[in-house]
Amino acid sequence: MKQPVEGFSKLTKDQKIDWLSKAYFANPGKAVTIFKKYWNDDEKLQKLHDEFIENTITNYYLPLGIAPNFLINEKLYTIPMAIEESSVVAAAGKAAKFWSKRGGFRAEVIATEKIGQVHFIYKGRPDTLRDYFEHIKPKLLSDTASLSENMEKRGGGINKIELRDKTDELKDYYQLHCTFETLDAMGANFINSCLEQFAKTFKDGALEYTAFSEEEKQIQVVMSILSNYVPDCRVRAEVSCKIVELNEDHMPPQEFADKFVRAVEIARIEPYRAVTHNKGVMNGIDAVVLATGNDFRAVEAGIHAYASKDGRYTSLTRASIEGDTFRLEIEIPLALGTVGGLTSLHPLVKLSLEMLGNPSAPELMQIVAVAGLAQNFAAIRSLVTTGIQKGHMKMHLLNILNQLHATEEEKEHFVHYFKDKTATHRSVTEAFYKLREKA
Repeated sequence: MKQPVEGFSKLTKDQKIDWLSKAYFANPGKAVTIFKKYWNDDEKLQKLHDEFIENTITNYYLPLGIAPNFLINEKLYTIPMAIEESSVVAAAGKAAKFWSKRGGFRAEVIATEKIGQVHFIYKGRPDTLRDYFEHIKPKLLSDTASLSENMEKRGGGINKIELRDKTDELKDYYQLHCTFETLDAMGANFINSCLEQFAKTFKDGALEYTAFSEEEKQIQVVMSILSNYVPDCRVRAEVSCKIVELNEDHMPPQEFADKFVRAVEIARIEPYRAVTHNKGVMNGIDAVVLATGNDFRAVEAGIHAYASKDGRYTSLTRASIEGDTFRLEIEIPLALGTVGGLTSLHPLVKLSLEMLGNPSAPELMQIVAVAGLAQNFAAIRSLVTTGIQKGHMKMHLLNILNQLHATEEEKEHFVHYFKDKTATHRSVTEAFYKLREKA
């Protein structure tokens, strides 16, 4: 039976790997070799990576690919994408090329406001609490002046503080609902620092507020934290063209447009389909968010919450036919940053942002939304024409061959062999062993 380890965080990286390998692996030597194989030879760069998180033992690599030919608001981009899934980058690039010949993508930022909350318990008279809030509000702002000074100089800062009564949902529960403008920073540290100061000022001030009873003075702050749900930090992107321009090898343009719109409508009304539909959208969004050093988990949580804002989980995209015109659009919340965090530390993040022309946060919001829309177009286009597997498995072919330890000559042979065939795992494996038997 394994025993807990004491003082693990104080061990060196080598000692951590040594303990881990002996405690959890049948072949400790092999495990150590693999862990160390992914260390960077540049000690300074490796140390930088080691300090991103805690208890680092090695690096876990994801491929960084690029999708060129994205025409967004009449500006051409090559978009970096960090992702492990086959066919995503190729699909994005194919969609980008398709729409670059039809006017490209149009995108706009609707709003950039972010949210944070102080959650607290108050047992007393609601009217007295409201009076206290109006009394303490100026001090909430003055006590955070030093925190918001630099942000305000750049045009951002604290927008609004509201008292919200949530007692109809949870007994004695109230919140300070606060909005912020953080410009090119994602702003999590700034927002959380402000919220914690709001909480301290609010709680301490209650002890001296004479209109409160002794019980009312004992405000209990439960937590102070930003929200990753940012419905007022939104971006919209769209593509459109004449239906006759939707030239497809597999069906007439009108039939393609009709099937495409119907497929998106199904995702709008059917949650089981909507989840997979939106997963495809997030393939594009997450890949760019990750490549640019942003928090894809926060983005995922916020976007999926937005997909449920009307009480049922639904499609993030909308497709329509208006007269002789086909249109596909997306509107999503996105809280992104182009300064601070990994954006100024990770060398590949710096290059990714430079590749995009060192965009502002609003410009990056537009690029990311377009990547999601392009991915959605590519996925639906495949689904309503050839089916998803033909293209996906063609891209997955090399993964299967690598699992089979194919030689370079064998890989070249099978890439050519499956050029006009659907490459399932079974068909590749059977063809592979037949070739080996002949050799």
